[in-house]
Amino acid sequence: MHPNPIYRQETAARNLAFAGARGFGMLTMAGPEGPLVSHVPFTLRDGFAEMHLVRSNPIARALAAPVPALLAVTGPDAYVSPDWYGMEDQVPTWNYVAVHLRGQLGLLPPKDLRGQLDRLAATFEGRIAGKKPWVADKMNPEALERLMRMIVPVRLEIASVDGTWKLGQNKPEPARIGAAHGMEAAGIGAEIAGLAALMRAIEG
Repeated sequence: MHPNPIYRQETAARNLAFAGARGFGMLTMAGPEGPLVSHVPFTLRDGFAEMHLVRSNPIARALAAPVPALLAVTGPDAYVSPDWYGMEDQVPTWNYVAVHLRGQLGLLPPKDLRGQLDRLAATFEGRIAGKKPWVADKMNPEALERLMRMIVPVRLEIASVDGTWKLGQNKPEPARIGAAHGMEAAGIGAEIAGLAALMRAIEG
């Protein structure tokens, strides 16, 4: 997380809403030989982040007991050229949104897996316009059971929520808007339109 408080003004509720809307992040924890990282889809429910892991995943194998973990969720990001500010003596930077969810990560009982998978599918299928949502009941029961034996349900009990929304808040509004226009015109970075919209929406 960027240490400047100007980038860390969003509420826990907005940070959680952002993380839930993204629904994909990097799950990390300390391993015996260094950090362990898995890229996972997840849903938020009742103060927890729910997800599943392949049984052979090193994180899954390390969960004999709950362990401290971090789920890092990143959003739109882009390089910012100092030429776009319309100001002298500026330097290049990078604007981005990121949310960190910290807490205890633990295994769930196998009986919880099906409900977790159904909620995950319903969340993301519900975002697709123009099609009937896929459901697990469409699968042959034996095939579904075989696939479910390969994964384990886990959840992160969220103890803290931190967010960085680095959107040029340290610049005058004309400079920030100029940078938003510049990055859109250049078409570089990831999800430029969304990042530019966030930069313009800041209340000065």
